[in-house]
Amino acid sequence: MKRLCIIDDEPGHRLMVRAIMEDAGWEVVEAGSGQEGVALLREELHTAGTAGRSGVVLLDMRMPGLDGRQTLEALQRLRPELPVVMLTAYGSVDVAVEAMKRGAFDFLTKPADNEELLATLEKAHEYGRLLSESAALARGAMDGAALGGAAMDIEPCRTLVGESPAMREVKELIARAGPSEATILILGESGTGKELIAEALHAASRRAAMPMIKINCAALPEQLLESELFGYKKGAFTGAVKDKPGRFVLADGGTLFLDEIGELPMTVQAKLLRALQERVVEPLGGVKPVPVDVRVLAATNKDLAQAIAEGTFREDLYFRLNILEITAPPLRERLQDLPLLTSHLLDKLARKNRRAAPAVSSMFLEALRPYPWPGNVRELENVLERALILASADMLQPAQLPPRVLEAQRPGAVMAGMQTAAISPALLEEAEREAIVKALDAHGGHRERTAQALGISRRTLQYKISRYGLTKRRDPADNEPLQ
Repeated sequence: MKRLCIIDDEPGHRLMVRAIMEDAGWEVVEAGSGQEGVALLREELHTAGTAGRSGVVLLDMRMPGLDGRQTLEALQRLRPELPVVMLTAYGSVDVAVEAMKRGAFDFLTKPADNEELLATLEKAHEYGRLLSESAALARGAMDGAALGGAAMDIEPCRTLVGESPAMREVKELIARAGPSEATILILGESGTGKELIAEALHAASRRAAMPMIKINCAALPEQLLESELFGYKKGAFTGAVKDKPGRFVLADGGTLFLDEIGELPMTVQAKLLRALQERVVEPLGGVKPVPVDVRVLAATNKDLAQAIAEGTFREDLYFRLNILEITAPPLRERLQDLPLLTSHLLDKLARKNRRAAPAVSSMFLEALRPYPWPGNVRELENVLERALILASADMLQPAQLPPRVLEAQRPGAVMAGMQTAAISPALLEEAEREAIVKALDAHGGHRERTAQALGISRRTLQYKISRYGLTKRRDPADNEPLQ
């Protein structure tokens, strides 16, 4: 269970946050002062197992005694990997920049919107998990070196779901390139998970304890994009009533992720090239360059070679960005990952929709394979959410898939020639029961091997065995009846 520690001197605000987060399934502990919060987390560190430690801290900036800044520093000495979200009723850009430079994960203004609060804490929890995995990876690498073995088999990031050859290659590149300072270009179609690769690279780097700042280059007009990247000085233009730091400054010491880099205007490309070459940025209206220490990761779904030929992308910037290239494989080239992806995404979607994660029939999984998935994993997630919403039982069946997926069936596939409305649930369940019986017999009742052969998780197999009354069959691995 996700665990939050609230450190805030206002009991009413602690009560409100506790209600929101417990309703979302989190475990919450409270502290009324900085001293109390540090003592609580120190006790957790020494007495609780890993599962019993707080995963995120929500820390009020203004408190009597030990204030937010001092408490943040104490927590970082105690648990450097612990993500801390700062909270204050006196929000300003300057305070936000200072908090993030001191290592805070993010910054919210009091009172925070409920959805924004939950989303930020979810991201912080995931970030903390990535840091923990990165530390485990580093320890594994050192252990592997000490033993004379390779450490590349260790998972860099569990959010990169899949064990296909294409995904294994991506994970190995992350494990090798993550600890470096190299600028990396991440290529791939829309929906393939380029941002997840960037997050994994940051988590595997020496900068993991510092912020990862993101910007979508396609989402902002040219003038606004330049000021967002490089910042501006007070009076630089009408409406610039105070200094604003750019994303480069906010990411100082950490990582800057430039998504959709292929959409960057040519005028901004020139300034970005200088920032990469000289490690300085020039805010709009400024007279003095500002030094920055930032690792840049960039991603695009465009063919940059073609963009260079068309004169819309600088060749020198391309070579500066492309020290190393990682390509996110499209889903159609990693179909063996479908069972793992389906299970992972359904768990996530079930939490989002506050429902129990359904079981998945083997026929449902088989019906996913022929479809070309032009939207890749993002489209798969949308299809699964639709199925989850439409499901009237606790197991997903092909009938819950959209017509475009069902129409893509190969000749001879389970659904070939059938109209969705004509599918009999009883017929599907009988076919599934028979498939499970045959698989169990073929593998001598062994649960793990049977689940692998069916392309489903062991948990799903257990559910189906119980559903279809097959619990009397024994698993030779433990010599106990299947439960």
